[in-house]
Amino acid sequence: MSGAALAVEIVVVFFLALFLLHRYGDFRKQQRMVLFGTLLAWYLCFLIVFILPLDVTTTIYKQCRKDHELRPPTLGPVPSNHSTANSSAPPTSSTLESCYKPWSFIPDGIMPVFWRVVYWTSQCLTWLLLPFMQSYARSGGFSITGKIKTALIENAIYYGTYLLIFGSLLIYVAVHPQWHLTWYELQTIGITAANTWGLFLLVLLLGSGLVEIPRSYWNAARRGHLLVKTYFKASKLMTEKADAEENLEDVMEEVRKVSESIKYNHPLRKFIDTILRKCPLDYQEKMGRNMDDYEDFDDKQNSYPSEKSLVKLHKQVIYAVQRHNRTRVQWTILLQDAVHLEDVAKNESSSSRQFVHSFPTSEAPGWFSRYLYTPTVEWYWECVLRRWFHRALALVLTLFSVAVVWSECTFFSTRPVLSLFAIFIQLAERDYNYLYIQVACFVTIFFLCTCVYSTVFRIRVFNYYYLAPHHQTDAYSLQFSGMLFCRLTPPLCLNFLGLIHMDSAISHKLKEQTAYTSIMGSMRVLSFIANGFYIYYPMLIVILCIATYFSLGTRCLNLLGFQQFMGDSEMTSDLIDEGKELIRREKRKRQRVEDGENRRREWKERYGHVREDVSSRSRGSVEMKESSYTDSVTSNRQSKYSRSAVRADRDCMELLQDAEPLDFNADAPTDEAAEAEATRHTGGRYLSMSSSRSRIFDDV
Repeated sequence: MSGAALAVEIVVVFFLALFLLHRYGDFRKQQRMVLFGTLLAWYLCFLIVFILPLDVTTTIYKQCRKDHELRPPTLGPVPSNHSTANSSAPPTSSTLESCYKPWSFIPDGIMPVFWRVVYWTSQCLTWLLLPFMQSYARSGGFSITGKIKTALIENAIYYGTYLLIFGSLLIYVAVHPQWHLTWYELQTIGITAANTWGLFLLVLLLGSGLVEIPRSYWNAARRGHLLVKTYFKASKLMTEKADAEENLEDVMEEVRKVSESIKYNHPLRKFIDTILRKCPLDYQEKMGRNMDDYEDFDDKQNSYPSEKSLVKLHKQVIYAVQRHNRTRVQWTILLQDAVHLEDVAKNESSSSRQFVHSFPTSEAPGWFSRYLYTPTVEWYWECVLRRWFHRALALVLTLFSVAVVWSECTFFSTRPVLSLFAIFIQLAERDYNYLYIQVACFVTIFFLCTCVYSTVFRIRVFNYYYLAPHHQTDAYSLQFSGMLFCRLTPPLCLNFLGLIHMDSAISHKLKEQTAYTSIMGSMRVLSFIANGFYIYYPMLIVILCIATYFSLGTRCLNLLGFQQFMGDSEMTSDLIDEGKELIRREKRKRQRVEDGENRRREWKERYGHVREDVSSRSRGSVEMKESSYTDSVTSNRQSKYSRSAVRADRDCMELLQDAEPLDFNADAPTDEAAEAEATRHTGGRYLSMSSSRSRIFDDV
């Protein structure tokens, strides 16, 4: 079992990262390198979070073994000339029984190598590869060389900024009289610079997540608040959807003009074909019909666009199509959420205690819906239990948030120990309860990661960075999220180790270090960061939590003209009313579509067998007509039978094609009038094209 836990977690974390990438990315349309880079970044970050509790328990076990080996076997006082550090006496059996090996123990030599590979791979991704791949995927170039050139130019300033920061720290260490630059110290300077930048972002995101996550679950229990907020989102999303459609129309019009000006044998035509393949299918068909492939181009006649302008147009097409598809899918999903919340509000007052949907699905219910999640169970869950579940979960998360804020402000105090998480771990360490230590470490670091990562998934920088679920996230946002994860995870893990006093730079104790902190080097190389920034900067989380609780950032954005959901704002009320009307309009449209489908289904079920009977009788009447030429006695009878069959056939065809029904109850219809009525074409015909009333050639 020593390495089984490590192997199992490596596999489980991979599928977790793959699942999240499938939810936000599109495996069929996006580039393979983009998907691979994002998956690798997410996987390495999640791997650090899941494996760190195993490192903690292994370190505690090693410290236990070390203490017992250094402890003298006798219970009497140790002589003054006897050094415990030089004692080589073997430990007694009673002392070794309490220090048993945990089930998840990792053998020596595995964790340091593992952490070095994971850490340096993630750092290469976030500082070198992902920024380059990000610019490469967003570039509108038509060749690999052009995309590489664009990516290098865009990242020149980016790389130069970080080289300037690293150079400043390098100069600070070089001029210090007590330090001599070695490869180990250079490595530590680089790690410290990266962790400092990551800690700066970490506190900002963590302060928001510690308040927003409990509040989101508490608001989820308030059905009215959630429905009103959905109306507000619908109004904003419809505006964004209209802007995306208008932007797409403008870009497609520009593509059409360029496509018509550049003919099939022009040197730039291959670039136009590449742009057209990125356009929606209906626009491709429209532009293809207007092309004349046999018209040659004339260099003296028109001024053609340059390759640089086509690169810019290509980039605009990619962005416009992605934004249009994203808003369209999001509108469909938001409409479903609004309809569901309205159904919940209606069913709360239902006396039958059976959940009724406004738009029931046409698919056959599965075994889960038939036997477990019945309409009665659904009513109790949606109308009663779910509300209390969200409230209870919000209270638990609130207690976790308070514990994190308290520990962030007091984790530097080692005597007395004030950090709540350090107290819990030290109490379990006395009894060597490794299972409790692993569970406590995993729950704590998982909550911290949830607060930070959920903020990364929730924030939106206009349309520049936006993680949208249901496979609607573009390549740029996917890679940007991978960069953020790789920068935030190492300082988050160091902060967690500081909270539980497993980092010697915080606890100032000569204890066994975890394998993770061993690759970070001694932070005392830069004392003003290790003893100042790392300790006192996390205290700002209190101010950020207070600002998030009172929605100061939302109010500032609202004052700047970016409409945010504010319950006491007049603009918010107007947008809520507008969203409510939009949802009502979409429901009416959806109801009309479903009513039409139901009518067609009923007509098909009612008259579908009539069509088969009529077709068989029509074939029989044709055979009777052919036999009438040889039988002169029964010719009139056969003709009348044939005409009656045709009349029944056409009557049924009119019904199936939604034409107005004929008046079959007319008084005293004659054969000639009935035959003339039967020969009228479905949907109406001109009089000159109608058949003759005399039926002269009926028997020919």
